[in-house]
Amino acid sequence: MPGSLSLAERILIATGGLAGAAGVALSAAAAHAGGAFTGTVATMLLVHAPALLAIGLLGGAFGGKLLRLGAYCLLIGLLLFTGDLLARDYGGQALFSMAAPTGGTLMILGWLIVAAAAFMPARTR
Repeated sequence: MPGSLSLAERILIATGGLAGAAGVALSAAAAHAGGAFTGTVATMLLVHAPALLAIGLLGGAFGGKLLRLGAYCLLIGLLLFTGDLLARDYGGQALFSMAAPTGGTLMILGWLIVAAAAFMPARTR
């Protein structure tokens, strides 16, 4: 059916919405309760939420699998990076050794893949 979204697209839209909501909530937490890394986490979530949402909404119009790969690198990197920083703030220890740098590297890679996807041919219907 034209206009219907795939499961992958729905996942990206949903995670974009959840990242946005978490970013707003953690911005408030950073303002009221502090935490050395909570503000950074909020910023990262709020910056990446619109990207995940936009990629999900594109529906594979261009970039196809490459664009989705970039989005999933962003998502996994975001989870690792923000999860590690929040674990340090609220749990007193890292998720695992090198979690934040690995997440940051995946986010950089994800953005580069998203940029490369811009040069893929448009899908014709």
